[in-house]
Amino acid sequence: MDNVIDLSFWQMMAAYIFLILLIIIVKLRHIPREKEILISSVRMTLQLIMTGYILTYFFQNSHPIYTLLLLTVMETFAVYNIFKRVKLNLSIKIKKIIALSMVSGTLISLIYFILVVINLLPWYEPRYFIPIAGMLIGNSMTGISLGVNKLIDGMVNQKDMIESALMLGATPKTASKHIINNSFDSAILPTINSMVGMGIVFLPGMMTGQILSGISPLIAIKYQIAIMLTILGSVSLTVIIFLNMSYKIFFNEHDQLDLDSYLENAKPK
Repeated sequence: MDNVIDLSFWQMMAAYIFLILLIIIVKLRHIPREKEILISSVRMTLQLIMTGYILTYFFQNSHPIYTLLLLTVMETFAVYNIFKRVKLNLSIKIKKIIALSMVSGTLISLIYFILVVINLLPWYEPRYFIPIAGMLIGNSMTGISLGVNKLIDGMVNQKDMIESALMLGATPKTASKHIINNSFDSAILPTINSMVGMGIVFLPGMMTGQILSGISPLIAIKYQIAIMLTILGSVSLTVIIFLNMSYKIFFNEHDQLDLDSYLENAKPK
């Protein structure tokens, strides 16, 4: 850790040259994005500074209550962010399924990784627990957002296909199997794509951070492989729980496709 290069204030400021460069480019090309770029940059800076101070406090005052409190905040923000990312207003029922899927899928994967893969003692050590939880929750949030959009699009746009299958005697699960599989495929594709280019096209953030902090690349690689496999498991588990529970809300008690009652509560945003 003694070899870590700490950045001075002016070194940090020097990195903002890329932000200025981007603003000049969009200005010259008359792309109306200056406001969003500035807001996102300021927001990113403030959020990271605040997070840095909060994590420093928690790392110096390790306690299971603090760790669980941070985990609750992360899960809550992730679920809220999914609601905002989906194009339609979601019904209360599907919101509950999203929250349940997120919490159960990420917690199962996180507990397995903490207790079995790295055997962390004590289990709540925030230096390990919080960053790992953040990676699992962040990637699962992206996956389930894609899954929700794809499932709703499929149910609405492939209504005729589902009704034809139902008339031929298929169950709701069989009739919507193709849509569920497509939704699952879309949700896990970003994770699979990032795994394909990892180590050759780019070095992942966790591994880069460990190497920059002076840890051997061989140790960093072991952690990166383990965490990527756990991320893949977390995304898959979260999305499959959501899809297997949520397709049922598009059907009524007589196993008929009932989009009208769903869409009444799901107007475009």
